[in-house]
Amino acid sequence: MAKRKSANGETNGDATTGFLRDSDANDEFFMGFALNEARLARDDGEVPIGAVVVIDNQIAGSGRNRPIGSNDPTAHAEIVALRETARRVGNYRLTEATLYVTIEPCAMCAGALVNARVKRLVYGAADLRAGGVDTVFQICANSSLNHQVEVTSGVRADEGRRLMQAFFRRRRKTDTGDGVDGGKITSEYE
Repeated sequence: MAKRKSANGETNGDATTGFLRDSDANDEFFMGFALNEARLARDDGEVPIGAVVVIDNQIAGSGRNRPIGSNDPTAHAEIVALRETARRVGNYRLTEATLYVTIEPCAMCAGALVNARVKRLVYGAADLRAGGVDTVFQICANSSLNHQVEVTSGVRADEGRRLMQAFFRRRRKTDTGDGVDGGKITSEYE
């Protein structure tokens, strides 16, 4: 069973309460770096989602959304951060890693977390339309898979949600219907 903790301190599963309580300040701290990556994505015209991977209280990799600029549909913040970390540590298995991301990962990114054997995921705001961890799919906790990821949700969620809402509000105002999305902008953050 995957271990669960929400930002309000409620737990389920077999997580160690003392460890989780001590990690709250770390979670807020490292989420700040993910939020900074999200701001950089926004400044590049990408959907503002950012991620960092932490091993032994050190940032081992970071990423921000880049699918538009890189013409790569898989260049989500989580994937970019996981790739950088795997290159840096010389292993595709990241068994001691914690990934911090501003928005709940999609199904693709949640699957990558499982495949990389990431120990823990900390995310900010839920993605009610495409969340691959809690809201639509429960990939990280799926007992049919060979690995489950410990999940903490809701960390600095309002900040990530506000970045998304402001981004899509701005984009609706400037979209002429001939952009990348063909004038159809759909997001729960609208």
